Amino acid sequence: MLFVSNLTKKFGDLTVFDGFNLDLPRNGFTVLVGPSGCGKSTFFDVLTGVVPKANGEIIWLEEKLSHLRGKAAYMQQKDLLLPWLTLIENALLPIKVTKRSGNAEKKARFLFKRLGLDGFENYPPQKVSGGMRQRCALVRTLMFEHELVLLDEPLSALDAITRRSLQSILLLLQSEFNKTLLMITHDVEEALLLADEVLVLSSQPMQIRERFVLNTLKPRQGDEAQLLKIKLHILQELQAEVAHEMV
Repeated sequence: MLFVSNLTKKFGDLTVFDGFNLDLPRNGFTVLVGPSGCGKSTFFDVLTGVVPKANGEIIWLEEKLSHLRGKAAYMQQKDLLLPWLTLIENALLPIKVTKRSGNAEKKARFLFKRLGLDGFENYPPQKVSGGMRQRCALVRTLMFEHELVLLDEPLSALDAITRRSLQSILLLLQSEFNKTLLMITHDVEEALLLADEVLVLSSQPMQIRERFVLNTLKPRQGDEAQLLKIKLHILQELQAEVAHEMV
């Protein structure tokens, strides 16, 4: 579905990644974990066209593209809601951007109800919790109606309890809304709870160091023996990467 081949990005003498390859299956949930500063966010910047790639191919549904802008929805760590708009007005911003017509507000209100925001449509962002703002940001992401969704640490700013509840909502993107998901996270347990495939990344120049395919049913529990074993292994690998960088 999404195929990245030989992707390269450099900033002067700094090579962030060189010959990076990635193949995403349709309706899959793939999660990238790696040491801080390895190039994960730069990779998303290249995919979305924020910065140009130096070399390589990005192929989406068999179409070769320079970037995925207009092809993928993108949800970042910060909710980026506009404080002078209500939650429902923030959620409807993609309609203004894409200039689509149709019954958009009806869809947005359905999504508000489905994601637990029913009754808060006319609240300003500053009057609701961080978790509710992220739910609104997720509704806004869905309003773009793109099949591919890029998630850059969307839950990292939330407390543990709120984060766990929103993890189940992220799973709905795949199971109920049939999205193909590519997510960055620093939380190894979160990756193992959500992903069909976890890709462990190296330090720069970034490469896929290991790949773990998870076939167990979701939702999963963090205390499952198999997940605990993989989690320990990944943490050891990441610590080894950090130690190598410090040498």
